[in-house]
Amino acid sequence: MSHDAAEGATRSSASPQVRVAWGLLSAVLLVFAVFEATKYGGWVVVAALAGAVVPDLSFLLGLSGPHQHGRLPRRAVPVYNLVHRPVTAIVVMLTCLIPESPSVAVPLFNFGLTWLLHITVDRALGFGLRTADGWQR
Repeated sequence: MSHDAAEGATRSSASPQVRVAWGLLSAVLLVFAVFEATKYGGWVVVAALAGAVVPDLSFLLGLSGPHQHGRLPRRAVPVYNLVHRPVTAIVVMLTCLIPESPSVAVPLFNFGLTWLLHITVDRALGFGLRTADGWQR
């Protein structure tokens, strides 16, 4: 896929049906995340909010230096793609099985849950992984 400066950024080429499926999964995950945060409160809410923001911290790698609008600098692409893969968030969710204390396990699970929610919302809106050049796939 090639892009030129006049074309600018494009969103994912995923079909509308796939994006709707991501949207439905997002809705289920949102209900689950709100339920969990309401049920446990405290640090679980903080962990859930952090999980929703963490994937986009990869954009900080692209702040310095020149780049085109909608194009992520090459050095930020591997990190961006890693943190925007559902399997990464699921692995984070599974880390809740390691600690024996619920006071550690529950926030870890909710951190991963909202991280996964972030990814599914991005996919539903058409924001997928990046090419090696930094453009949306």
